[in-house]
Amino acid sequence: MIYICIHGHFYQPPRENPWTAEIDRQESASPFHDWNERIYTECYKTNAEAPIIDDRGKIISVVNNYEYINFNFGPTLLSWIKSKHYDTFLKIVEANKESVRHHNGHGNAIAMAYNHMIMPLTNERDKVTQVRWGLKEFKYDFHRDAESMWLPETACNMPTVEVLINEGIKYIILDVGQAEMIRKIGTGSWTDVTHNNIDPQVPYRCFSETDKSKYIDIFFYDGPISRSISFESVLASSSGLLKIIENAIPKNPTGDILISTATDGETFGHHKKFAERTIAYFATRLASENKMKIVNFGECLESHIPEYEVKIKPGKNNEGTSWSCPHGVDRWKDDCGCGSGGGWHQRWRKPLRESLDWLRDELIKIYEEKGNTLFKDVWKARNDYVDILLDRSDSAMLKFFNDNAKKILTNEEVNLSLNLLEMQKFAMFMFASCGWFFSEISGIESVQNLKCAARAMEIAKDISGKSLENEFLERLSLAESNIKLYKNGRGVYEKLVKPLDKIYFNPL
Repeated sequence: MIYICIHGHFYQPPRENPWTAEIDRQESASPFHDWNERIYTECYKTNAEAPIIDDRGKIISVVNNYEYINFNFGPTLLSWIKSKHYDTFLKIVEANKESVRHHNGHGNAIAMAYNHMIMPLTNERDKVTQVRWGLKEFKYDFHRDAESMWLPETACNMPTVEVLINEGIKYIILDVGQAEMIRKIGTGSWTDVTHNNIDPQVPYRCFSETDKSKYIDIFFYDGPISRSISFESVLASSSGLLKIIENAIPKNPTGDILISTATDGETFGHHKKFAERTIAYFATRLASENKMKIVNFGECLESHIPEYEVKIKPGKNNEGTSWSCPHGVDRWKDDCGCGSGGGWHQRWRKPLRESLDWLRDELIKIYEEKGNTLFKDVWKARNDYVDILLDRSDSAMLKFFNDNAKKILTNEEVNLSLNLLEMQKFAMFMFASCGWFFSEISGIESVQNLKCAARAMEIAKDISGKSLENEFLERLSLAESNIKLYKNGRGVYEKLVKPLDKIYFNPL
């Protein structure tokens, strides 16, 4: 049997103004109000209702692509869709329900680390919170436990794997270039696969380094096919997609074959116009006509237990590897050359991350000092805070404080508790990966991260009386901008973040 699994990673960074909880107008997304709305129209909505059109231009059927592809939505993106376009949200959820029925109890949807932080570059507590928040939001939206979790940029190292194993994740999806060596499980010598030469047509098992009885399974998607889908014209027609998949099938297969791909979901309609139609026709007609079966990873794993174990590449300084940076994870911390445009440097990346790392650690001091007077365990409280973000009802609030408060709190103490937790939320939001992905620190993604940092500092000052802003800006001044107007990160902050009309908004 030839199994086909197409994965779409659907994600946008949290774009809401931290003071108003609404997305400001983004002129670069014109004629739409903002990039969420533009990409929603071009991609998220169209994939929920993709037309199949005959040679006379007549629509003969409409397909919900989410019923046929393996997919994940960033929790903050799906929350926005649920708030602004509830009908499409329901179609996504219903598609997952249909996939559960068609794939032996395994749904197409998988979870994602909450707000797209680069997991190997986070501290241990943030890793745990990102995973737990992602799993909680997934269960709240899809009404089942997640089997898998998408790692932002597939950035992964063994400390990240250990957290995933401990949180009950069954499998993850990585790029073939992230594998280091394989062997038959528990026996024999290791085979080097560092040159993208691992077979992506079977799953592998990765054992914990701290407890060999524990493990996670890994699918390595087909790199050449996935890159062709993302960057070439393969999606111009269903026949083109079929041809490139057929070329990957061995001439004389001795067993079942899995051909899997993984790309940004925005490829299907936003980056590649009408690509959602290609996916719809291929998945509903062309695949079966060519004796291929559309599956999801969970279904495939159930019937194909890994025979080989794998070790993943540790990366530089054991910081792991990713799918979008050949230098490991330098794209989110250094001037590695990835993402350069117009000859611009990215020397700003390192001081930006170091400034935010410093701020995170200072915010932790305030959180622990104030939080320890209110919570039984400040980090359990933060992990549980997602329950309030998901359900702001009085009963959810009461349960949260019954579970986490040291005592019966006054109204003032309740407000202090919630502000501490909001501060910690923004302390994670300021690390959304898009802030480093592109070429210039004054880009809207980096500015959004700085807005979240500013909001966190503002809350910290209200709570503790301690201002962190001056020290933060001194550090940020080392982040050299490519644009003379801004000069450096401090200039970006003072010109694009500080002037905001900070209308205080309490989402609770």
